[in-house]
Amino acid sequence: MSQNLSPDQALTTLMEGAHRAQSGAPQRPNTSVSHRSVLADGQNPIAAVLGCSDSRVPMEYAFDAGYGDLFAIRTAGHTLGETVVGSVEFAVAELEVPLVLVLGHTSCGAVTAAEHTLSTGLTPGGSVASLVERILPSVIASQKAGGTSIDDAVAMHTLRTAERLREASPILAEAEAAGRLKIVGAVYDLASGAVTLLG
Repeated sequence: MSQNLSPDQALTTLMEGAHRAQSGAPQRPNTSVSHRSVLADGQNPIAAVLGCSDSRVPMEYAFDAGYGDLFAIRTAGHTLGETVVGSVEFAVAELEVPLVLVLGHTSCGAVTAAEHTLSTGLTPGGSVASLVERILPSVIASQKAGGTSIDDAVAMHTLRTAERLREASPILAEAEAAGRLKIVGAVYDLASGAVTLLG
């Protein structure tokens, strides 16, 4: 993948890679030993991708990307916290990525856990409760909007995560307002491998 792209060019590049991956014709760019060695001196990724920790959604495979292409941040249910927002800010302010893509996925276990808590009133133990608490507002918003499935809630949570990034970070909001950055949401389909942009 080429670097130094505009926000729209970066998004187009990612989606082209996603289409190659979905169709079973990945090019596996930037995966050579020589390319890896060059990156020892610095990085210039085209996008920061905030996604779920789910093992079935490897970002570089989903977007047919290689070494140095994606600044990848993963938490269960792509939940936000101070260090996550700080990681995205670092990618934008220091590495000058033109794109932040929040990547949800179908059948998300974290969103399912939040829906279960909402429907039963049973809260999971340990720190999982904190994770579920951060996703619950999205599940509620999805149901209020007429959503009836976990995947409806996933889409809502993905969009709300993108919006929360803007709200939580003046650095990101200002970069987007200036046209240097685009923040978007997308959902990866576990069965088909398709990446669908939201909103």
